[in-house]
Amino acid sequence: MLEGDWFIDDIAERFRKFLRVAFGEEHYEENLQFVEQSLNIKGKRNYTIRDYFLGEFYTDHVKRYKKRPIYWLFSSPKGSFNALIYMHRYRPDTVSIVLNDYLREFRTKLTAHKNHLEAVSISASSSQTEKTKALKEIEKLNKVISEVEEYEREVLYPLATEQLTIDLDDGVKVNYPKFGTALKKIVGLDAREDE
Repeated sequence: MLEGDWFIDDIAERFRKFLRVAFGEEHYEENLQFVEQSLNIKGKRNYTIRDYFLGEFYTDHVKRYKKRPIYWLFSSPKGSFNALIYMHRYRPDTVSIVLNDYLREFRTKLTAHKNHLEAVSISASSSQTEKTKALKEIEKLNKVISEVEEYEREVLYPLATEQLTIDLDDGVKVNYPKFGTALKKIVGLDAREDE
């Protein structure tokens, strides 16, 4: 769950693919537009399915499951990196997969994009507008890359080396906290059960 199409198995892209398969290509655009309009309860302009997944999906999911979600969100401190896992498919190597196949790959793609923008910013064939835009984007990318590197170094890599096991019978309340700051915080997870 990232801003932009960085991975082919991105949740927004998978949803679009589902819509095409389930309801056909012929009415795909209409169906997508209907879903996006239905989810856009705040009436935002140019609202997309990606906006829903980045902004509201996890909050809705946590609320629906009464603070005991079955999907868990690995999320860097400022949310520049997000990876969703299904609790029931968790294995001890899942954190390593998130780290190696997604976080590090994302960082590599960000760095490559930054390198391209650096070339644009110094190119004689680039206009001043293009150079200025590239420099602003580089500044933004530097912050994201720094956040992702710190998340890897301080949180995800140490957790991946632990190869944590979970017992599904213990439930979310016991298992979720084992991952500490690697997962998005759920306010009220430790609250007492309603009696």
